[in-house]
Amino acid sequence: MSEPVNAYCTVVVGTDGSESSLRAVARAGALAGACGATLVVACAYLPAETDERELARAQDVLGDEAYQVVGSHPAEETVRTAAERALAAGAGEVRTVAVTGSPVETLLEVVRREKADLLVVGNRGLSGIKGRLLGSVPADASRRSQCDVLIVHTTG
Repeated sequence: MSEPVNAYCTVVVGTDGSESSLRAVARAGALAGACGATLVVACAYLPAETDERELARAQDVLGDEAYQVVGSHPAEETVRTAAERALAAGAGEVRTVAVTGSPVETLLEVVRREKADLLVVGNRGLSGIKGRLLGSVPADASRRSQCDVLIVHTTG
């Protein structure tokens, strides 16, 4: 008789504070709870001293879709809110991290550092010119991740 395989031990989920990303957090929380896995909620942010031109360019490109997190304080609040959502969805152990950097690089670094075996992202990518300029978090993360990736349908 073979030993049962634990599906996942550590799950990482990214959030930017948007309602769409919080739906992915809730799904990750339910899954982590069902597996008995630790959930790590991550948020990428730009340092407060980010070059003003770079910040203005990013906000121009994103427009109404900008959930721009600048500085660690808003990012800490974002992961705190997300952790509450994950716990309400059934997660057992939840840790939060706010890390300086771009979303994909940050998620991949957290996955590596936490030795995660599942990365959860929402499917809300940037389409059209915005996607070509900034890239799609779901597509880039799934292509570059060293662990399983669950893309949660969070739109419409």
